[in-house]
Amino acid sequence: MAAPDLTKTDPGIGADAADKHAEEDLAGLEAGLDALESYERERKPFSRVLLEKVLPPVIAILLVLAVWQIAYSMEVKPRYALPSPQDVWDAFMVQWKKGTVFDILWTSLSRGILGFLIAVAIGTPLGLIVARVSWIRAAIGPILSGLQSLPSVAWVPPAVIWFGLNNSAIYAVVLLGAVPSIANGLVAGIDQIPPLYLRAGRVLGARGLNSVWHVMLPASLPGYVAGLKQGWAFSWRSLMAAELIAAGPELGSGLGQLMDQGRDLGDMPMMLTAVFMILIVGIGIEMLVFTPVERLVLRQRGLATSK
Repeated sequence: MAAPDLTKTDPGIGADAADKHAEEDLAGLEAGLDALESYERERKPFSRVLLEKVLPPVIAILLVLAVWQIAYSMEVKPRYALPSPQDVWDAFMVQWKKGTVFDILWTSLSRGILGFLIAVAIGTPLGLIVARVSWIRAAIGPILSGLQSLPSVAWVPPAVIWFGLNNSAIYAVVLLGAVPSIANGLVAGIDQIPPLYLRAGRVLGARGLNSVWHVMLPASLPGYVAGLKQGWAFSWRSLMAAELIAAGPELGSGLGQLMDQGRDLGDMPMMLTAVFMILIVGIGIEMLVFTPVERLVLRQRGLATSK
């Protein structure tokens, strides 16, 4: 009887060994990717964060104040028209000591937030319909683009006539300014979805509202967030235009009314105080809300690195 050939291996054992080696290679690859990701997400020292993120805007603000003070000292404009930074600070402190700063800010901010949320509730389904229904897109797509380019201040007089001198007129102006931006942002995001995603969703049973919730909205998030960001900017600008023009006892005292009051009194420091408060709120919402959300969405899709 011939002796068994010990050089040959069992095919089953060879397959198991190959699978084991493949699993080890995959584990090694995942470990390498995890190491690379952990390296990218390594936290920067606080001193470096201060140097890269905090110091540049502080220097820019100091330069603006220095140029402003120089222009004031050289009397580039009459001092009643161009007050000094100290004059504007004194005007702000007057409002602070009167205890009206937070009331003024909250009046405008609450209107802006509520108007923006209503605009999101209207603009999101509108954008979905325009993006997915071709004849509706052909009918009102150009209208949305035209409304987005129309200055919001143009809607204030008609809104006052339609709704009266009340909050309804202000919210109407805010919605007319913000809804087109949100809808167009979502349309742009849906247009950029790879068709393979939609086909894969249909194969997996995602149809109708399930497709919208599980495929379209997640895949269009970068464009949608950009539309929300622009929609807030339009909401805030529209609100300031409405408050500046539509002033009355029923409307309370917001930032726009503070600016209008300064104009009636010829008080330039008061007007500039309102301008800077409007600017600070806009920058604060941008940095605290939209910038982190946008960075998170882009990072999750591999479109931005951690910084």
